[in-house]
Amino acid sequence: MVAEVSPYARRVTLAGITGSTLVTVALWYVLYHWLREPAGASPLPTAFACSAIAALLALVAGVEAVAHERLVTAAIDPLAGVETRRLRVNFRYLQNTLEQFVVFAAGLLALTAYATPRILMIVTIVWVLSRWAFWIGYHFSPLLRGVGAPGMMQSMIVLLYVVWRFGSEAYGAAAGISLLVIFALIEAFLFWAVKRPV
Repeated sequence: MVAEVSPYARRVTLAGITGSTLVTVALWYVLYHWLREPAGASPLPTAFACSAIAALLALVAGVEAVAHERLVTAAIDPLAGVETRRLRVNFRYLQNTLEQFVVFAAGLLALTAYATPRILMIVTIVWVLSRWAFWIGYHFSPLLRGVGAPGMMQSMIVLLYVVWRFGSEAYGAAAGISLLVIFALIEAFLFWAVKRPV
C-alpha cells in the first residue's frame, strides 16, 4: 500500500511550488523586458554556450560539492557508509540535476529553431536559478526542494512547445496536437498508476 502524504507536507510543498512559480513568472517578465539581445549572436551557438554555462553553474557545482566533502571527511572512502546529511542532500541534488539537465539541454537545442538568443539566455538563467533554489531549499528541508520546480516546469513547456511546432509545421496541426495528447495520456496514466495499491 502506498503511504499517504501528510496534509502538512503537501501544504508546505505546494506553497513552495506556488511561491517560486510566481517569482519565476516575475523574473521572466523582468528579463524579457530588460535583457537585451546579445550582439552578433545566433541561436545555435548561443544554445551550446548556454548549455555549457548551465552545466558549469549547476551540474559541475554539484560534482564539486560532493568531491570537496569527500576530500576532507571520512566519506573519502565511498564504501565506509559515513555520509553526512549534507553529503546525501548533495548527492540527490547532483542526481536530480543530471536528470533535469538532459531535459533542459534537449529543449534548449530544439528551441533554437523557434527562438532568439535572448530567449535562450532567459531560459538558461531561470533554469540555473531554479536548480540553486532546489539545492538550497533541500538543505533546509526535503519539503522545500519544491521551490526548484519551476525549472522543470519551464523545461517541459519548452519541450511541449517545440514538439507542437515541429509536428504542426511538418505534418499539420493535427500531428502537433496529437503529440501533445500522447504526452497528456502518459501523464494521466502516471497519476492513475501512483494511486493504485502496490
